[in-house]
Parts: sequence; structure tokens; C-alpha cells
Amino acid sequence: MKAPAFAYAKPATLAEALELLERPGAKALAGGQSLIPSLNMRLSAPELLVDISALPLAKIEAGKTTVRVGALVTHARIEKSAELRARVPLLADAAPHIAHPAIRNRGTLGGSLALADPAAEYPACAIALDAVLVLESRAGRRTVKAEDFFKGLFETDLKPGELIAAAEFPAAKRGDRSAFLELARRQGDYATVGLAVHNDRAVFFGVGSTPFLLRDFSSRERARAFLEENLSPSPDLYHSATTKRHLAGVLLERAWNTLETSR
Repeated sequence: MKAPAFAYAKPATLAEALELLERPGAKALAGGQSLIPSLNMRLSAPELLVDISALPLAKIEAGKTTVRVGALVTHARIEKSAELRARVPLLADAAPHIAHPAIRNRGTLGGSLALADPAAEYPACAIALDAVLVLESRAGRRTVKAEDFFKGLFETDLKPGELIAAAEFPAAKRGDRSAFLELARRQGDYATVGLAVHNDRAVFFGVGSTPFLLRDFSSRERARAFLEENLSPSPDLYHSATTKRHLAGVLLERAWNTLETSR
């Protein structure tokens, strides 16, 4: 199939981009690795594509307590960044699991977060890390905690005319522990079930319409009990809810083993 007809604009400044995004039917285009396939399959039909790839949103800036990652930073840069490996290791650990090198070279952090695919790695990592998303619009800047940003299947807290400019992650401290685990049918496929853990925050993905925060990770036994009582996974084309529930338990045990060996 071919994409429906649409207008195209490539603004040179953030102000111009935000003005264009206020138009009815406008949609931002970053790396295009998620949006373009959805256009070709006619799952999305914007009237105007606003190509933001020329905007200055591709910086990685490390402060004393936070690391700010621009929305246009690619998966490949996250994977290879020594700064992120040292300061936000969970994010760096997740990046190699995303699709294949060609896609990681083009796909972006902001694009993944804005799409809010329930099987995507970054939304779960952002919640596990208690990240803050920086949103820009002509009305000004606002920040939203990652835990409050993902509302439903491909649904976020982004308002019309808003754009993700960056995500701010807490910098790793001495004694911090993290683990990233994912099960997929083949390397590069969407996750069947995945788990991102940072200290006492554990977040499953691929199990429902939004990432699932396991709210009691203080001990192996309490985590297992919370999972058994509260997780009701959604089935997919290849796996039943029962299978996903079992795999979530497997990842939980593996995560605990990983964290205990890293003490």
C-alpha cells in the first residue's frame, strides 16, 4: 500500500515547528522508523508532516544529578554513548534490543516515547528511571513524569501542538542497580515480554496497553506476590495471556538473580 496524500514541511527553527504543529492534522516526523510504516499501511493519515530532523534536539547533556537526552538522539547514539553507559546504564542496555542496526541509526528517543508502543523498550526504561519528559509548545514548556505520560495504547499526555524536546534521567549514583531483560521470538522482533529495573522500580512491557509498574519490588517474595495478584497480560498473535504471565515471572526471577550478583 501507499501512504495517503499529505503536505510536508521541514522547519529550520523550533518556533516554526511548533507553529506548524498547531495546524489541524499536523504530525511530527523525526526518524520516521515508526511513522512511515504506519502511513504506508494507512494506520495514520496526517494532513501535514512536520519534519523536525533539522532542529537542535540531538544533544546529550550531563549535569551533576541528571542527564538530559534530546528527542532526536538516535538509538545508535544511545547504544554507543560512553556518557550514557556510565550515567544512565539502563537506557544504554535497552538500546541494542531495538530492532536492527539500520533502524537504530534512524529511530529516535523522542519518536519512541511519543509513539508509546506497549512493546517498546524506552517507555518502560523511562518509568523505571523515574524520568521527566520535557514538552514544548507555543504556550511554553511543561514537564511530565514518565509514569504519568503514557495513558493507553499509543496514547500519551501530549497535547495538540506539543512536541517532546528531551527526556531528563537521574544520573547513576554509587550503589544504584539496574537490569534490562527482554524475550522476543527473534533478535530484533518486538518484545513478547520485557522488564526494566532500576533499584526498587520494576517495569514490564509487552504485557498490556501501557508499561506495567510493579509497585512492590522490595524483596523477591513481595515482588512475586504483587506480580501474581496484579498482572493480567494481554495476549498477542503468538502468545496467550497465560504464556505471557509465565514469562513475566521468568524475567522477574532473572532480574533478581542479576541484581543480587551485581551487589
